[in-house]
Amino acid sequence: MLTSTRNADETRLEGVMSAIRGRIANRTLTPGAKLPSIRSCARSMGVSKSTVVEAYDRLAAEGVIRSRPGAGFFVTAPLAPLALAEIGPALDREVDPLWISRQALASGSRMAMPGCGWLPASWMPVEAMRRALRRLSRADAAVLADYGEPLGSPTLRTLLARRMAGHGIEASPGQVMLTDSGTQAIDLLCRFLLKPGDTVLVDDPCYFNFHALLRAHQVKIVGVPYTPSGPDVARFAEALDRHSPRLYITNSALHNPTGAVLSPAVAHRLLLLAEKADLTIVEDDIFADFEVEPAPRLAAFDGFARVVYIGSFSKSLSASMRCGFVAAPRGWIDGLTDLRIATCFGGPSMAAELVLALLGDGSYRRHMETVRQRLSASRETVGKRLKKLGIEPWIEPRAGMFLWCRLPDGLDASVIARHALEHDVVLAPGNAFSLSGSARGFLRFNVAQCDDERIFSVLEKVMCAL
Repeated sequence: MLTSTRNADETRLEGVMSAIRGRIANRTLTPGAKLPSIRSCARSMGVSKSTVVEAYDRLAAEGVIRSRPGAGFFVTAPLAPLALAEIGPALDREVDPLWISRQALASGSRMAMPGCGWLPASWMPVEAMRRALRRLSRADAAVLADYGEPLGSPTLRTLLARRMAGHGIEASPGQVMLTDSGTQAIDLLCRFLLKPGDTVLVDDPCYFNFHALLRAHQVKIVGVPYTPSGPDVARFAEALDRHSPRLYITNSALHNPTGAVLSPAVAHRLLLLAEKADLTIVEDDIFADFEVEPAPRLAAFDGFARVVYIGSFSKSLSASMRCGFVAAPRGWIDGLTDLRIATCFGGPSMAAELVLALLGDGSYRRHMETVRQRLSASRETVGKRLKKLGIEPWIEPRAGMFLWCRLPDGLDASVIARHALEHDVVLAPGNAFSLSGSARGFLRFNVAQCDDERIFSVLEKVMCAL
């Protein structure tokens, strides 16, 4: 009994010390910050005051904190390097979004990658890009060697404004800034609008890199359940009241990972709620060109009163020559431009010229027509093969590359992903996309990456074994 009690006391002591170290590691407690009082720490952690006293004494002995008589305990450890994997809930590495991205990006040709989020290189207009690059090689020296304009190519920005008008979005070229990618656009907006500790709403599930990027900005992330017609409006309103968020980041068309499309009724209600709560919405529309029939756009309904619109060619054209853009209220552009100069100086000059060339000669339009046809055929074929294994799509998407699929009852997607990786198949388990961890029975499949027979044989083998 004495040994058992001693072990329990030691465990509680280690728990307090681990919690303090964790808050220092994730920068909740920074150098010079005051620790909670002994009484409040004991109350919040459900331990005795003597346990907290001993924990603080040991941390002081390690040099992590120090006591100031009559004032309390303060952090003395240096500012911890930002480790994104340590921020947020502890996850199996097979569910950790950064881990999944590393596996997919570094896998090479030996791996089958139904869990990745991009088209195969063989689907891209490589020959058209080669022709455009040959033309680009004869451009002025400034295009090849100099910094690009901070806002980016005026010609491309004008063309992008015309393309947005096709979705009912009215933006002048002066409201458009080119970026290196959609991810960079969101990063700049976070720098521009957020401070550590602010709250951001995301869909649950949502694109898993939103989680990682927002954690890098040290904000609080709150998930709102997603439905086939958009976020659950009642839960969205509840989150606004409870958390007073600064931003909401979403895909209104071809939602990642579900493939769902925002309905006009939900879009209208979201904008009314955003107006009342003074909420800014970041509409990430990088899959716009994969649509067959255009879906409603929040930016079209809103007119940039509180919606910021993002696009990119990284998914549709080239992940190597990256080019994206952000369209924002006119009064924000100077501030965003200053941030772009501060963080990466010039605009994406060569990538912008490549995109402009392919848009201008019709190559991009023809390429996307082919991609949409191939994706339609692949969604049907892959969907049938998955159904034979008992894996059912959550919805039947109208377009795009993703199928968000429910596993048979009792199966855990992260366990299946772990075993599939042993057979060189990279899957994307549902909880990588779910902030609440409520998608353990789901997998996201990229139908464009499912032409490898190993995928289905490995799935069948692993599922039978489990």
